[in-house]
Amino acid sequence: MTPFVKKKDVKKDWYIINAENVAVGRLAAFISKVLRGKNKSTFNPHIDNGDFVVVTNINKIKFTGKKFKDKKYFKHTGHPGGIKFSTPLSLKEKNKTEDILKMAVKRMLPGGSLAKKQLKKLKIYSDEKHPHDLQKPKIIDFDKLNKRNIVR
Repeated sequence: MTPFVKKKDVKKDWYIINAENVAVGRLAAFISKVLRGKNKSTFNPHIDNGDFVVVTNINKIKFTGKKFKDKKYFKHTGHPGGIKFSTPLSLKEKNKTEDILKMAVKRMLPGGSLAKKQLKKLKIYSDEKHPHDLQKPKIIDFDKLNKRNIVR
């Protein structure tokens, strides 16, 4: 039986992941699991017991196959004929590579106010520098977890 953890007893750790040459979908699935707290033995779906995740080198993230050009992110304005779409290529041209990973992680979290709180614990940076050294984040060597995480 999973022990019930109170909000005051939840300990949140910090993790840092280098996204250089990493597949977007695999990274997003791993990050969403950590943000929700599913990697802990004290996981409860209604409590925010996930950890903070810092992702660096987001400009060097990769897609497998032809997804970089062919994948489309759809959004609807709510008006008739108001469907808008963008591609990872167009987002990269607009210097919004952070949005590629953020959208992938957001769509892997369940909907609701708890998911919004969990998504705020994701910090994304375009290069190696980040201001979270004081939190002493633990380094996750994501490319060593599985050989398929790297896109060659």
